[in-house]
Order: sequence, then C-alpha cells, then structure tokens
Amino acid sequence: MVDRCPWCGTDPLYVAYHDTEWGVPERDGRALYEKLMLDGFQAGLAWITILRKRDAFRARFEGFDPAKLVRWGEPEIAAALADPGIVRHRGKIEAAIGNARAWIEIEGEQGFSRFLWDFVDGRPLQNDFAAMGEVPAETPLSREVSRALKARGFRFCGPTIVYAFMQATGFVNDHLATCPRHRAVAAMG
Repeated sequence: MVDRCPWCGTDPLYVAYHDTEWGVPERDGRALYEKLMLDGFQAGLAWITILRKRDAFRARFEGFDPAKLVRWGEPEIAAALADPGIVRHRGKIEAAIGNARAWIEIEGEQGFSRFLWDFVDGRPLQNDFAAMGEVPAETPLSREVSRALKARGFRFCGPTIVYAFMQATGFVNDHLATCPRHRAVAAMG
C-alpha cells in the first residue's frame, strides 16, 4: 500500500492529480495564472469539484489566456453564468477578467512567474510534516503574497487560497514526509 497524503482519498482523478501534479514546481506564468484562478473559483468548495470541472473551465475561459479574457464583456460573462460545466459565480468570473488585466501588467514588467517565485528566492520551500494536522491553512508568507497580489489588483486571492495555490504549484512542498511524492517533489526543487 502506498502511504500517500490522505487528502486525495481513493478517487482515481484525485489520486492522479496528487501523484503527477500537486506540488510540482510550476514556472510558466500563464499556467500559474490558470491555477490561481481555479483556486479562486474553489473558494467555499472542495478542490475535487474544480478538478472535475477543469476541462470545462479551460474551454469556457479560452484556455485561461489573459489576453483573451481582458476583452470579455457582458455577453461572455452571461455565457459563463449559463454554463453548468463551471462554477457559475458572477463575482469570481468578473475577478478572473480583472485578474487577467493585473496579470498582463505584471507579466509585462517582470513576468508573473518571476514576481511570484521571488517570494521564495526562486526555490521551493521544503516542509517535513508528519501528519495532515501539522499542515497550515495559511502562513505569514501566504499572507504576504496575498497582500502583494491584491495591491496589484487581484481578487479572490486571500491567504488561504494563496497557500493552497503555493502548495499545488510547488512553491512549498507539503507532501507529508511519509508520502513517496515528498522526496520526488523535493528533487524537482
């Protein structure tokens, strides 16, 4: 039996996500934007809900291409609100559009990836938690990143959302020390 992190349970989609994506350092700025937006849509929901809808989100949000999303107006928002394949929440949809504008600005200045990775000096933080109860929901660093994103115009990026984002995109390695992925992800850093 594999002693993987218990949060993924036995759902094959969730297990595959845990085993191949979660915690892998992501350095592509557009991919980071997508993941931050999906984490924002997750607020109040379980991640497996978003994971099951991820392909529909990608289709509806034009591959999470910020250059396309900044051109969205009421017709595109209305179409998204009518799409049962995604989370239909006007505030989150409008935030994704506004966040695309903020992303474009940061991308043009220094790159969104560099903006975020500078918070950890370009290297993933390696944690060594033995149990899920030790893993925080937010940290001083996630609060700092959240404040910086909000100062640049981002919404739906509170410290808890940001910490989940940081875990998923490899800014921190929060695979439990007993999980086989802990060592594999640490080696990617």
